[in-house]
Amino acid sequence: MSIDYSLLNQVAIVLVRPKFPKNIGAVARVACNMGLTRLIVIADERPPREPMALMATHKALPLIDNLEVYPNLAKALAPFSTVIGTTARRGRHRLLESTPRDIVQKILPDLKTNQVAILFGPENTGLANDDLKYCQLTSAIPSAEFSSLNLAQAVAIHCYELYYGVIHEQKDIHFIPEKATTFDLESMYDYIEDALCEVDFLQETNNEYWMRNIRQFFARLHVSPKDASLVRGVCKKFIHFQTQRNK
Repeated sequence: MSIDYSLLNQVAIVLVRPKFPKNIGAVARVACNMGLTRLIVIADERPPREPMALMATHKALPLIDNLEVYPNLAKALAPFSTVIGTTARRGRHRLLESTPRDIVQKILPDLKTNQVAILFGPENTGLANDDLKYCQLTSAIPSAEFSSLNLAQAVAIHCYELYYGVIHEQKDIHFIPEKATTFDLESMYDYIEDALCEVDFLQETNNEYWMRNIRQFFARLHVSPKDASLVRGVCKKFIHFQTQRNK
């Protein structure tokens, strides 16, 4: 069986507000080594090319020249169906973390028909909870008590596991159908939130708690575009009914 390296084109590395342009270049070099071709940066403006290019080296320059820059995460993630957040921090409000190797096993079936994004946060703080709300999965790199991986090293570990999975386990992958994109899901969540507010289920004191749990519930499911549209339609009808009833 021939290896379909194009599956790697379905995956994008997303750097959320990195502090240093040279780190973007180092990430581009790593991604290029592992066959990934898409690099996205969340920033208010395009980082300067020279320090990025210096660290990227010649072969990774196409990733720098084709760098996608977005002002916010919601816009950047709109076309992606599977989003993985990387984190070293654990907390009761966060999704249960898996190792990068386990994550790859979970996302390999997505790659034929779905775009996948792997998020990495700022070097000093990592991803915030507001970033992780878009994620269906979270990944944490196992380490000894002393953990001091830099951004490029963390990206390298994830890219290697992905590359290894694609070239060694492709023959055993059972690909799944198209899933709802982040754009579809965020619209669905907005309608769910509006519908629950109509019946006072959500209030200022519990809104965040319930919406976080609702997101985590749907993150465990393979929501199709049709599923998301159905939920939106039900919520929209419910909101309309409640509005008419309250007149």
